[in-house]
Amino acid sequence: MNVVAFQNIHRSYHRGTHVLDGVTFDVEKGRVVGLVGKNGAGKTTLLRIAMGMLEAQRGTVRLFGLDPRREPMEVKRRVGFVSEDQILPPFMKVSQVLDLHRGLFPTWDEGITRDLIDRFGIPLRTKIRALSKGQARQVALLCAVAHKPELLLLDEPAAGLDPAARREFLETSIQLLNRTGSTILFSSHYMTDVERLADRIVMLHEGRVLIEAELDELHDQYSLALVPHNGGTSRAEVDSLESCLGIRDRSDALHAVFNLEPDSAARLLETELGITGSLCRRIALEDMFVELAGGQQ
Repeated sequence: MNVVAFQNIHRSYHRGTHVLDGVTFDVEKGRVVGLVGKNGAGKTTLLRIAMGMLEAQRGTVRLFGLDPRREPMEVKRRVGFVSEDQILPPFMKVSQVLDLHRGLFPTWDEGITRDLIDRFGIPLRTKIRALSKGQARQVALLCAVAHKPELLLLDEPAAGLDPAARREFLETSIQLLNRTGSTILFSSHYMTDVERLADRIVMLHEGRVLIEAELDELHDQYSLALVPHNGGTSRAEVDSLESCLGIRDRSDALHAVFNLEPDSAARLLETELGITGSLCRRIALEDMFVELAGGQQ
């Protein structure tokens, strides 16, 4: 069953400027899906639409088959949500915030609560406004996962944390929810986090899905071709090839990302454009992100 289903989602904040322009993809039960894209690609807008915080101007979103705008209570009791800019009541003590959430969620798990309090060293008597940024994010995570949600939505939740705290935060989320088979959709611009935690990738660019693939498929079926400038081949010629996802004109060569493994990409360049001097190699997710974010116009 698809826990999340986006169908042809459109959203603009200004006339003629599409933040989301026909986004369609599903998230199956039990999957961990990484949503990637440069700033402004539409990740936050899409997750807010999923939470019912924003409304799509066209298209539909369903969580567990439900419309989050029309059935918000039924959806929210089954979802945990943490965002980069999430604000907890600053005047409340941590213990009071936890008590508030206990009352909202009948499935609240005291075992998970104690585990996270001990693991993070969360000071229960401290007011939210006195916490560090990392501590406040840890409390938000605790509130999001302690009721054992069927779906966890994370919108850049570890941005701004140091590498050790970021890894602990995200790995804790995955470990806790994998115990119950929960589904996770998280956005991040840290590609190392995405590679470590996700089993599937959805890459947004200019409001559209540019890549949707299993992580193993990305490693095996995509490649970077370095096309020498001295061959006289233009950027437009390479970009016109059907399997070319993006291209950048760099000082050393044309950098082209192909939805092909390296040998097939080299054969395509030779067959279609007569290029014999290109170097084609497998590409890491972070390098792919840089090349595509910079190479799509």
